[in-house]
Amino acid sequence: MQFRSIIRIVGLLLALFSLSMLAPAGVALIYRDGAGVPFVVTFIILLICGFVCWFPNRRQKRDLKARDGFLIVVLFWTVIGSAGSLPFLLVDSASVSVADAFFESFSALTTTGATVLVGLDDLPKAILFYRQFLQWFGGMGIIVLAVAILPMLGIGGMQLYRAEIPGPVKDSKMTPRIAETAKALWYIYLSLTVACAIAFWLAGMTFFDAVGHSFSTIAIGGFSTHDASMAYFDSYAINMITVVFLLISACNYSLHFAAFASGGVHPKYYLKDPEFRAFIFVQVVLFLICFLVLLNHHSYDTYYEAFDQALFQSVSISTTAGFTTTGFAQWPLFLPMLLLFSSFIGGCAGSTGGGMKVIRILLLTLQGFRELKRLVHPRAVFTIKLGSKALPSKVIDAVWGFFSAYALVFVVCMLALIATGMDELSAFSAVASTLNNLGPGLGEVSLHYGDISDSAKWILVISMLFGRLEVFTLLILFTPSFWKN
Repeated sequence: MQFRSIIRIVGLLLALFSLSMLAPAGVALIYRDGAGVPFVVTFIILLICGFVCWFPNRRQKRDLKARDGFLIVVLFWTVIGSAGSLPFLLVDSASVSVADAFFESFSALTTTGATVLVGLDDLPKAILFYRQFLQWFGGMGIIVLAVAILPMLGIGGMQLYRAEIPGPVKDSKMTPRIAETAKALWYIYLSLTVACAIAFWLAGMTFFDAVGHSFSTIAIGGFSTHDASMAYFDSYAINMITVVFLLISACNYSLHFAAFASGGVHPKYYLKDPEFRAFIFVQVVLFLICFLVLLNHHSYDTYYEAFDQALFQSVSISTTAGFTTTGFAQWPLFLPMLLLFSSFIGGCAGSTGGGMKVIRILLLTLQGFRELKRLVHPRAVFTIKLGSKALPSKVIDAVWGFFSAYALVFVVCMLALIATGMDELSAFSAVASTLNNLGPGLGEVSLHYGDISDSAKWILVISMLFGRLEVFTLLILFTPSFWKN
């Protein structure tokens, strides 16, 4: 293990992250809300810490191995999540505890969208912008941005990329060089953010709200600048724009790359992809169920309102964004539970969505059907195909391993929450929301997470990290073989 090289890289990344504090400081200067000093102080502290980590190890430029990459990713998200809590602690108007500050920072960076803050409408613009900006950064992953820069500093990025990018097949690259891949991802990410911000602004949002909500929409984060979330705007147009960009962001970014690489949008790249077709199928089914149940219970006065609410909430929850336009926890209990379970599916692999990813659920389903066929025809040989390609057994084994680990982490975190005194429904929904990087829950956490105990918040911070790093990246550090030479 190249520990000095790892410390050097983390120091560089921490110094790069410190630059992000200048953006909210600039917002504070523009709006003159008096919250700029904490961000300047945080910038100086993080820059110094990064320099202290980098300078003694500046000559350590050895090649990284795969397990070095895993350790760097875990260290980086842990360090950056912790560093991101400083502004919340330093801003007087936020008035949060240490546990609250860490919870809010990790929730933003992991794009979970669970919040402990109330009275958002009265907070300084700088704090509101910072929350949205953290989500935007975390959405694609700061590591992916960094691997476009690190090669210029003499550091190879493939090990970081393979540890960071989600999905069952991590060796595939859209372009021959990893730096070009990272740049391509960020060009697409930035373009979608700009397009979303312009659409929100044209639909009636203020410039500040349009930019902030475009950050959290493309990142599939769910933070808002208002306590009422999207309900604050009470606009069908804004709801529809949000739905469209959430669906786009929940698709595999390699599909976006393939579609745009030839000079224009070609639907065939999407329609040929089995995961994309499964994703759209799930979205349509969820919407129809929500719409029909709401109509049956006469939850809204008009068909159009029921249509709008069913479409928005089904897409928002199932893609793990967590935006709300209504108290969906007040719907017939069947629907909140259905949508909460749908967040386990989440977005496509290689997207900014959370959950276990559509491709894994699709492969588990195909495996289940294969086992049923084997019961009928014990001597027959059945292969699992994704499209026209037969998948090797090691891929299926990896998916089952991931599913088992995901379920284990869920159960352990849920039991830990119940041990803190939380009721069963709240504990179940809180872990589901944080592990799937969703945000809103049921019971005690239906509105916000500010009233739960500090010990419960720390457990949920760990759950967020497990979800963001797709379980194995973090879990592998607890295996003895990882640390053996």
